[in-house]
Amino acid sequence: MNSKLTEQLRKLAKQVQDTRHIRDDEVQSKTLQDYDLMQEKYIVVLMAQAKIYWNRENFQMVEKIFRKSVEFCNDDDTWKLNVAHVLFMQNKYKEAISFYEPIVKKHYDSILNVSAVVLANLCVSYIMTSQNEEAEELMRKIEKEEEQISYDDPDKKVFHLCIVNLVIGTLYCAKGNYDFGISRVIKSLEPYNKKLGTDTWFYAKRCFLSLLENMSKHMVMLRDAVVQECVQFLEHCEVYGKEVPAIIEQPLGEIHGHIGKNTVTYEARLLKALFYEVIGWNK
Repeated sequence: MNSKLTEQLRKLAKQVQDTRHIRDDEVQSKTLQDYDLMQEKYIVVLMAQAKIYWNRENFQMVEKIFRKSVEFCNDDDTWKLNVAHVLFMQNKYKEAISFYEPIVKKHYDSILNVSAVVLANLCVSYIMTSQNEEAEELMRKIEKEEEQISYDDPDKKVFHLCIVNLVIGTLYCAKGNYDFGISRVIKSLEPYNKKLGTDTWFYAKRCFLSLLENMSKHMVMLRDAVVQECVQFLEHCEVYGKEVPAIIEQPLGEIHGHIGKNTVTYEARLLKALFYEVIGWNK
């Protein structure tokens, strides 16, 4: 399908070039319309093909597919975004910035219209290329817009800055800097009544489980102040997580867990008990 559509696109691209010499607006408009429709079809097929390799975590192949399609797609935002993602997954942060940045700058005046993951990935890319000032400026911009929304609509939940902080915290935890990473994760969920949700809890608990695993193997030593901060955080999650599901159960899932166990409160207590066990407070 990809090969056939590539061939058709090349023919239509030639027709678009040829019609530019004709002074017939109707013919020009029709040819451009045909080209745009064919390009849409091509991008759908291209993304479906790329997703197969993405799911197999063969990011080099995804990048190869996108590089082949550059002549037809270099103006398309969906294409640019997915190229940025695949470069980011391969730690090619400098190249990823060149694709993320134009998309973010296009929506800079209403930055919360940009996906939180895109903003988070751009912030991480800045940090990884020692452009900390740019990362801080972007986060200040997100914070300012979120504050404005909170002022206009106090009950509305907004998660952009929370997700950016979660991603940065997770990155530091993955690199073994738990002191800074865990503090970032904890900061990302404040205030708990607005930021604690099923999705945000999912990412936060992964960092805590990773920390506990490394502590139990004696690969990580945590300062007492950070341990205290972790326990305090889990106690806050207990208080605010009573009505928050820990996971969203699939309607056709065969095994349904106990209703009392599917809350953030239950899982926070479990994590706190594990902390006590690992650091020997229960002895």
